[in-house]
Amino acid sequence: MLPVNPEFPVYIVSKGRHESRLTVRNLERMGVPYRIVVEEQEYRDYAAVIDPAKILVLDKQYQRDYDPCDHLGPEVSKGSGPARNFAWDHSVTLGAARHWVMDDNHVRGFFRFDRNLKVPVADGTIFRCMEDFVSRYRNIGMAGPNDFRFAARKTTPPPYTLNTRIYSCILIQNDLPFRWRGRFN
Repeated sequence: MLPVNPEFPVYIVSKGRHESRLTVRNLERMGVPYRIVVEEQEYRDYAAVIDPAKILVLDKQYQRDYDPCDHLGPEVSKGSGPARNFAWDHSVTLGAARHWVMDDNHVRGFFRFDRNLKVPVADGTIFRCMEDFVSRYRNIGMAGPNDFRFAARKTTPPPYTLNTRIYSCILIQNDLPFRWRGRFN
């Protein structure tokens, strides 16, 4: 059986984690295609451990134009928002209706919750299932899997939860009139 992969592009935003690459390692193990967004000064470090064809260098204009929504000043990092907006716009140029954006430091694996067990997944089917579900509706702007910590064993969580937080792995509808802002997500 051929592996199933997401329909929409997958982006990982990363800074200073070329050695750990938690999300990268998991997606590669699963055979899920992705692109990683890095800052120019870190390109060589990432290119030494990741296929350069998968690396996108963040356009510095995104950092200059980004609204951190505070007065901490430009010497303090603006966080991952500029890279998230860059990935969003990149996916729009590909003609994608949605895109995935993932953190590079929290995703230690992808699992499905089945009969009270957290079962590791082998390919991108988990993403395609979420995409298929979300695409049935017109009013879902953001979606994502539950965090491992919020799917406790010996519970019966609902198959989906409305209007709640989404951490580290987000499917975003590209035609939303919003973009990331704020220094801390």
